[in-house]
Amino acid sequence: MDCWQTLAGRPYGPVTVQPVTFQKEDLITIRAELHLHTVLSPCASIEMIPPLIISEALNKNIDLIAVTDHNAIGNIEAVIEAAEGTGITIIPGVELQTREDIHSLCLFDTFAKIEEFYNEILPTFPDIKNNAEFFGEQFIVDATGEFIKREKRLLITASSLSLKEALIKVRKFNGILIPAHVNRTTFGLLPVLGMLPTDIDLPILELSRHMSFTEAISAYPQLAKCKLIHGGDAHMLDEIRGWNQFTVYKPLISELISALYEQDGRFYKSLRNKT
Repeated sequence: MDCWQTLAGRPYGPVTVQPVTFQKEDLITIRAELHLHTVLSPCASIEMIPPLIISEALNKNIDLIAVTDHNAIGNIEAVIEAAEGTGITIIPGVELQTREDIHSLCLFDTFAKIEEFYNEILPTFPDIKNNAEFFGEQFIVDATGEFIKREKRLLITASSLSLKEALIKVRKFNGILIPAHVNRTTFGLLPVLGMLPTDIDLPILELSRHMSFTEAISAYPQLAKCKLIHGGDAHMLDEIRGWNQFTVYKPLISELISALYEQDGRFYKSLRNKT
């Protein structure tokens, strides 16, 4: 199955985008970091608090950030608040670990949508208490970075959802699922499964920052049929790179998809080799 085909008859990709009502002169070019962790993720640095994340993004001329903590959404609203008045758009997201031990970015246009999604999948995670000394702290903070509370449940565990089940649920709430760092040995789709799955539709895949598109397609020829983006997988401030550049009409998920498919003047390019 080609990467852009449909699942259960549901279209995905550019065919889902509403008819264009914009003028060509309305196109904007934005630099995006679509994979970023805050101090809620136990593997993230203590410096990954909302005001420092936004400051770093401003310093690097990044216009859009997806907040994607491990299996949790507790710091998204704080980052949204910290970004107010800066011109930076925050995409609510989560890095979901499915039962195959594959990481995927689940991205939504609004916090209300990701909250609905997360409340539905929350029962699929094991109730294991975090051992902060071993795994790291899991802090929920406010927009200034001040401590609110610790997340007691260990977040680096797998949901009982399969990748296919997760994809269906993401689409139920009008989100997009992008398998993360698909070339990485741990938690990457290709090393874990050995191939792209043939029974589900995954039109967009994220490569780790350590491999170019050319290198990835050479190593995994099946990727030539897919749309690829680069992820910073930022756990520290200096890992916030913003390697994705989109020319779009609005900073919306549907627009990012259309840019990957080069629809109506929209365009995507990776900045990995330019930073």
